[in-house]
Amino acid sequence: MIIKQSEFICSAVTPKQYPEEERFEVAFVGRSNVGKSSLINTVTNRRKLVKVSGTPGKTRLINFFLINNEYNFVDLPGYGYAKVSKSEQLKWGKMIEDYLVNRPQLRKVILLVDSRHKPTADDVMMNDWIKHYGKEVIVVATKIDKLKRNEINKNLKLISETLKLDKETKIYQFSSLKKQGVEQLLEEIFKDYDLVE
Repeated sequence: MIIKQSEFICSAVTPKQYPEEERFEVAFVGRSNVGKSSLINTVTNRRKLVKVSGTPGKTRLINFFLINNEYNFVDLPGYGYAKVSKSEQLKWGKMIEDYLVNRPQLRKVILLVDSRHKPTADDVMMNDWIKHYGKEVIVVATKIDKLKRNEINKNLKLISETLKLDKETKIYQFSSLKKQGVEQLLEEIFKDYDLVE
């Protein structure tokens, strides 16, 4: 799969504001500062498609991007940032839940976890939540370049066990810095939709 075109469509807070087209959608979710914006920019080969912020918790809206004029990538708000008020966290949670429940175009959810750390309680809850709503989850371990070679398998095993993944469920390794894992991730995202080139 080659992404040749990508552009911002709109931001939304409520389902009424979602794009009306029937394109299928792939959503990206993860805790604040997990590297979500960098991953989307890397896979689309656009350095500034999604704003990368040094301040965690900056994505406060659901952002829609048109890819190859055929489908949408959807950037969901990051979760788990302690400096955001409880009421703000609840609002983001409702926004994410509304999207998962009310969006029939949603086909797959990419759950990003930091490869350097054990998944948080929020990561576990998000994984369970997505599955509860019957959506396919693809788990991506970000910042893999920050690990030594002998740490990778141990950390991937910890992620798998913490999220209670099936033994056959693959965790995709990703590095925005080294552009590692781009082809494998895109192939997995689009393998069911006859869009792999």
